Amino acid sequence: MMSGVHLDGVSKTFGSRTAVRRLDLTVGDGEFFSLLGPSGCGKTSTLRMIAGFDAPTSGRIRIGANDVTFLPPHRRDVNTVFQSYALFEHLDVFGNVAFGLKRRGAPRKEIIQRVGRMLELVGLLGEARARPHTLSGGQKQRVALARALVNRPSVLLLDEPLSALDLQLRQRMRLELKEIQREVGCTFVFVTHDQDEALALSDRLAVLRAGTLAQTGTPEDIYERPADAFVAGFIGVSNVMAGRYAGGRLTLPGGLSFPVPGRPGLGEGARVSASVRPEKIRLGDFEPGMVRVRGTVRESVYGGASTTYLVEVAPGVELSVLEQNADRSRREKRWSGGESVELGWRPEHCLLLDGDA
Repeated sequence: MMSGVHLDGVSKTFGSRTAVRRLDLTVGDGEFFSLLGPSGCGKTSTLRMIAGFDAPTSGRIRIGANDVTFLPPHRRDVNTVFQSYALFEHLDVFGNVAFGLKRRGAPRKEIIQRVGRMLELVGLLGEARARPHTLSGGQKQRVALARALVNRPSVLLLDEPLSALDLQLRQRMRLELKEIQREVGCTFVFVTHDQDEALALSDRLAVLRAGTLAQTGTPEDIYERPADAFVAGFIGVSNVMAGRYAGGRLTLPGGLSFPVPGRPGLGEGARVSASVRPEKIRLGDFEPGMVRVRGTVRESVYGGASTTYLVEVAPGVELSVLEQNADRSRREKRWSGGESVELGWRPEHCLLLDGDA
């Protein structure tokens, strides 16, 4: 049976330090939900309270309809997968996955069937008799997943389970993890500091900042419509520029001024930030109505499929611009620095945000 997770006004303090502050959060049944934020933002503390490893200082935690605020971990219908895998080296793969079922006294026939099904799901049926020390990092992670899922928890908690893997393996495991979640259908709560990982895996995600909730939404909502300058700067790469709003224009401290879309309730002279994603900025081929500014290329970083330019558009104001190399047909070579260029973006791609850059 699937169950959602509900946090109502949850706070956690350690002495004089507040790790989580009055957090209200709902994770839907069968949802792949990520907790994302920088180090020290409270995401692991939140996960540990859901798991029952730590009790909240205040607030309530429910799994489905059950209040589990002060229940010990073994009385909650949750399992946790850690970054360290925590496999038993003296047991083979089958024994590691079967461990929880044996402790619960499950019949031998049921153990064989359920462990076999789970090893098949994670692609390790052929490694059932292998010992952990013979496995790759990705295989160990799949064993840890199988061991957690074989008990059929309502909620699976994952604490940065892919961070110890190399880049290519981590990218492959993202796809496998999402497929496994869809197959088993239980609720996943996933902690990560990796923005790309959260965007790729999540049905919805929450961005935490200093123990508080900055924004919750789908990956598209968070990326395309960030709530404030912190979210815009933390999710992906964004050009966040702080200035003053007046007369339908944003004026930056260096003197650069350009038109921006208005926002209800925004007064003249208000201090705001504007955000434009690097991939939304064009270098030439402008459309009518685009905002256009001039600048000087200060840096060029070749990335294979694309090139990132750092362009100074005003004293102390530099914009990151992402150009697909396939689109560079009008130039024989990429810029390397010192060139005067013109940038443009559509007005709707410039978002006004609360907070400074």
